Amino acid sequence: MESVLSPATLAELRRPRPYPAVSVLTPTHRRDPYNAQDQVRLRTMVAEAKRQLEADPAVTRERRAEVAGHLDRALTEVDLTHAEDGLAIFAAPGEHQVWSLARSVPERVVLSDTFLTRNLVSAQTAGRPFWVLSLAADRVTLWNGGVDRVAAARLGGFPLTRRVENFDPERQQRIGDTPSAFREERTRQFLREADTAMSAVLRDHPRQLYVTGEPAALSLLDEVGGTARSAVHIPHGGLAHGTPEVVWQAVRPVVEAEARRSTDAVTRALETARGRREFAAGVDELWQSARDGRVRLLAVEENYRVTVRDAGDHLILAETGDLDSREDIVDEIVEQCLETGADVRFVPDGTLGAADGMAGVLRY
Repeated sequence: MESVLSPATLAELRRPRPYPAVSVLTPTHRRDPYNAQDQVRLRTMVAEAKRQLEADPAVTRERRAEVAGHLDRALTEVDLTHAEDGLAIFAAPGEHQVWSLARSVPERVVLSDTFLTRNLVSAQTAGRPFWVLSLAADRVTLWNGGVDRVAAARLGGFPLTRRVENFDPERQQRIGDTPSAFREERTRQFLREADTAMSAVLRDHPRQLYVTGEPAALSLLDEVGGTARSAVHIPHGGLAHGTPEVVWQAVRPVVEAEARRSTDAVTRALETARGRREFAAGVDELWQSARDGRVRLLAVEENYRVTVRDAGDHLILAETGDLDSREDIVDEIVEQCLETGADVRFVPDGTLGAADGMAGVLRY
């Protein structure tokens, strides 16, 4: 299952496909007892997708069979033991993909000439993704971080490893001193290679970077490259060989402090916008402003969801399951704001007070 969404990957997902491009969305659960029915729900949604393929006169028999086959293969690739909060299956002639999402999605089947990506975009943004680069003299490990966990990331050549020799045994025997591995030229070259590899990862997957290691390792990485200079340093050794849980516990206080600072900055920006009459709130006003490209900063409470219907020139509240209801309008607004260059921040529930779950700073 896929989970790291890069700009290049998103562009590829959004390109037009031969009809039908099928998107199947379903909520999932991380823990018992709520995840007991996830497999049944997923199979039901895939069966619904096949039913829609069968009923669509624009889909030929051959293409129907091909896309249905890709849906079946996608099902075999789903690993619900590592489920997050949502799942997306994309299938089209010649391809299929499975995406795990750290944000709940509505149950939905869509047949179109493109895949439905807005839930992926919103989940990625809400997850506040970051990288952790953990340094040691013999290993550099990259971790993919989110709201409440990290996991080993195997991209960009990471983890990088090398064999470390006994640097100077005669000197060690003579004066009882063990020279630091981080003063050794081969270590300098090793960290230079790590810096180059990390730079490439950040070009393809830009996000906040935290670097962990002994103080000598952090200092050396600053000397030999430029990646870590804009990163947050965490002087904690041993994490290059650590487990995800150990790494998460080490970086968690710093990550949470950064999140609090970000939330404080958002609330100050919203207050300033009120005084300048650049403030907008509520799903209807922000939907209009997002479509006009007027939103500069969008703040969304983490669990804010609302179902609406489009009344033409505005949105009205609706019940889930109503005809023409839109259950993922929040994700749609998030994606639209990102498309027009807005800064989108997810903040803890209750942060926005009377703004009813969503507020923004307008450009004009």
